[in-house]
Amino acid sequence: QVQVVESGGGLVQAGGSLRISCAASGRTFSSNAMGWFRQAPGKEREFVAAISRSANTDYADSVKGRFTISRDNAKNTMYLQMNSLKPEDTAVYYCAARSSYFGFTSRRPGDYGYWGQGTQVTVSS
Repeated sequence: QVQVVESGGGLVQAGGSLRISCAASGRTFSSNAMGWFRQAPGKEREFVAAISRSANTDYADSVKGRFTISRDNAKNTMYLQMNSLKPEDTAVYYCAARSSYFGFTSRRPGDYGYWGQGTQVTVSS
């Protein structure tokens, strides 16, 4: 069982930067592939980035080159560094964890069994 809690969201101007964090409970964090998803009002939840248990990463084309996902297994924490933010990045950002049986990433929300409550990121123009 894994519980995840996001933090660090807020309001930032376009072109600015923000780092959001995901703190995970449980002893299997280092074995879990983790991901970030986001959902804007009136839109479906979409994949943002993911990191495998071996720290291989995957990014949506819309954030590639601007966002960086990382993990600190000693702290049971995952991060998303967001640079060059755009108004279209405005959304609720969700942290998700896969079962420890699956150490590789996925872009499908249904492949993640554990979700946080989300943190709001708002980018003003």
